[in-house]
Amino acid sequence: MSARAPLPRLAGKVALVSGSGRGIGRAIASKLAGEGAHVVVNDIDHRPAAETVEAILAAGGRAIACCGDVTASGFAESFVQTALDAFGGLDIVVNNAGYTWDGVIQKTSDEQFEAMLDVHVKAPFRLLRAASGPIRQFARREADDGRRVQRKIVNVSSIVGLYGNAGQVGYASAKSALVGMTRTLAKEWGRYAVNVNCVAFGWIQTRLTQALTPGSPATINVGGNEVAVGMQPRLQDAFATLIPLGRAGSVEEAAGAVSLFCLPESDYISGQVVVAAGGLLA
Repeated sequence: MSARAPLPRLAGKVALVSGSGRGIGRAIASKLAGEGAHVVVNDIDHRPAAETVEAILAAGGRAIACCGDVTASGFAESFVQTALDAFGGLDIVVNNAGYTWDGVIQKTSDEQFEAMLDVHVKAPFRLLRAASGPIRQFARREADDGRRVQRKIVNVSSIVGLYGNAGQVGYASAKSALVGMTRTLAKEWGRYAVNVNCVAFGWIQTRLTQALTPGSPATINVGGNEVAVGMQPRLQDAFATLIPLGRAGSVEEAAGAVSLFCLPESDYISGQVVVAAGGLLA
């Protein structure tokens, strides 16, 4: 008689992953689904969100899309309600959505600075506030039944938020604030058996860090603004020499760092910031 295969470690868990239509977010959603989680995928654009959902379903997982701008009023409540309506629970929240809009301080407009705060601070705040009601209700019900169910919050920051970076005053300020949010909620939500942690990424290979091609700068459209993205090849080469592992990380490796904080093995870890940067610390 053959041994029964063990259940996936996140079997039946319900996860929200913001910004999961592309790049790191898609890899996170796929990673969690591969561990058995039911995933609510989000992207501001419908097509990439649908592609992520289709890939998860094709691999035998469960997922549904909730498209929309994470900075929009009322979106957080809709995101949470989608999880409750589709899967009947809420166990994991990954605040991943974001982008960079760079400039030295004298060339950074109020709009530019506030856009970074909106997507990297206000949006996670609103999502966690919206999630707080269901999380507290579930926790009280479980306590009444004599059960403990650990829930997981993972906020995505950056080494720029920990150490700063020239030309990224808005992004650095916002990502730094996310660390404070993480440590505050770890203190507030411990009583509800919620682990709140943060992953600070270094150089990960995404469309935001792609090599720039001379004469054809890469841009993304956010809120009607064309925002330049990408890195000069010479800067990429310089970074590679500074990173002890000698290379950028893949989106799958980035997702692996996030998943560490979603698994049962991290049930007694909270309020922590883990740097996933190949050994680069400053």
